Amino acid sequence: MNNVQTYIVPYMKKYKKLMATTVLLGLLAILSAAMLTFTSGFLISKTSLRPETILLVYVPIVAVRAFGISRAVLRYLERLVSHDAVLKILSDMRVALYRALEPQALFIRSRFKTGDLLGTLSDDIEHLQDVYIRTVFPTLIGLFLFAFAIVTLSIFDWLFGLFLAICLGIIVFVYPMLSLNIMKKRQLQAKELHSMLYATLTDAIFGIRDWISSGRTNELSSNFMKASKESFHAKRKLTEYDQSRTFQMQLISAAIVIIVGVWAGLKAGEGVIMPVYIAAFTLVVIPIVEALMPISHAVERIPHYDESLKRLEAIDQHSPEVQTEQEENKLLRSIDIRLDSVSYRYSNEQADAVHNISLSIPQGRKIAILGKSGAGKSTLMQLLLGTLQPTNGKITLNGKEAALKGDRIFDQIGVLEQKPYLFATTVANNIKLGNASATMEEIEKVIGQVGLTKYMQSLPKGLHTQMEETGQRFSGGERQRIALSRILLKDTPVVILDEPTVGLDPETENALIETIFDALAGKTIIWITHHLSGMEKMDSILFMEEGSIVMEGSHDELLATNTRYRKLYELDKGL
Repeated sequence: MNNVQTYIVPYMKKYKKLMATTVLLGLLAILSAAMLTFTSGFLISKTSLRPETILLVYVPIVAVRAFGISRAVLRYLERLVSHDAVLKILSDMRVALYRALEPQALFIRSRFKTGDLLGTLSDDIEHLQDVYIRTVFPTLIGLFLFAFAIVTLSIFDWLFGLFLAICLGIIVFVYPMLSLNIMKKRQLQAKELHSMLYATLTDAIFGIRDWISSGRTNELSSNFMKASKESFHAKRKLTEYDQSRTFQMQLISAAIVIIVGVWAGLKAGEGVIMPVYIAAFTLVVIPIVEALMPISHAVERIPHYDESLKRLEAIDQHSPEVQTEQEENKLLRSIDIRLDSVSYRYSNEQADAVHNISLSIPQGRKIAILGKSGAGKSTLMQLLLGTLQPTNGKITLNGKEAALKGDRIFDQIGVLEQKPYLFATTVANNIKLGNASATMEEIEKVIGQVGLTKYMQSLPKGLHTQMEETGQRFSGGERQRIALSRILLKDTPVVILDEPTVGLDPETENALIETIFDALAGKTIIWITHHLSGMEKMDSILFMEEGSIVMEGSHDELLATNTRYRKLYELDKGL
């Protein structure tokens, strides 16, 4: 309900005039269709009596033409106004969604799978569009039409009007509620199976080399076919129910038409209505019932909207708090980081990913955090960046807890990742990601700091050379140096190195390490790695196991006092 109050009701209030106009035009379009069949029925009956002159049926003939034209015109106007309202609402929603995502763009992966987020940006917007076009408008129009039809019929016979209200109520109320209850589970199951199929396909595409090299392509094919069949069967059940429900409602509609025809005949026999109106009253039921049947389809879509609204709310709830302009523009040149008894546990996990870590990192200090995969290094990095909040303990920057939030923390802390993304644009534009207002002189300076000046000068277009998609034009070491130049251009006092040398050959790795430490002289360096190359340059080395620090000291201290470290260092160096 809160989701509806947040994402649906405000827009309906904002555009209430367009909403009301849409419902009115839709109702008038259906009434025009009803009057078209009513007048046609009367005209057929009247002409069958062989009137003495055409003038006696001239008015019904004109009315048939008028209602036929007005039905099409009103339907067109209803679609025009409804889509105008919906497009305005979607425009507001997209802006709101962007404002929720933009401040936390660099934090997305810590809470969402990329595919989940893409689904939110595509499916959810489409579903929210359907809230109005396929649910709100058809339901409101149907309810108004139901009330109008019953009141009008009750003028002639209130008892029959009550009876017909019960009959039409089966279509207007009973079937929608049944559809909502029955389809809810089936729709969610089909959606879950479809998501699993998508995940299987994604894994197959991105991991095809591993499947082929492991000789398990048959298993891959079998898993995908199984997931595909399960998804197909779930969708087929939905289709079968939809067809069965439609057939049942058609039978009920036929029964109502017959009942109204019998009633009209009886009333004609009693002299309440003229016999020429029997066909008119009978035929007018058809367009009315056809307009009421979509209510069932409209209501059954509610679970789709609910899931979409929940995902949007999940994104919005994680949006960083808004800060004052003064706080946002404040750029610190010195940061002392402190962790006091920090622990973090992922949901549905029994053990802490990071457990009771206390650490002081003054400005300018260089520390390395080592450990095998799953030791908690990446979690600790996310805690330092604020993308995760400690379950216990606290992290302070210059003595203030949570002093920086959102993307503002990246004004103080730069990150060089394993595989930094390079966009399909020029080298200069990629580097300017660190500072959009940087001049070419500043870009050339950082290019010199990372040792790429000669290489860039050897290229025909220099810094204006196109990177191509994901930077494929350049080698791994060159891509990392370009990413490093972004950080230098940003000029943050703290830099986190997230295993930037992974996948590089030893010679390139050593050269890149030298470049990194020369370029980042004077800055705080936090190096996340599982290699020991370059450890002699660090002020302090921390080993993590199962989320805890189990070994700490300088390179020389650990070599002299710790047998395990000495063996690991010798093994890493090939000694």
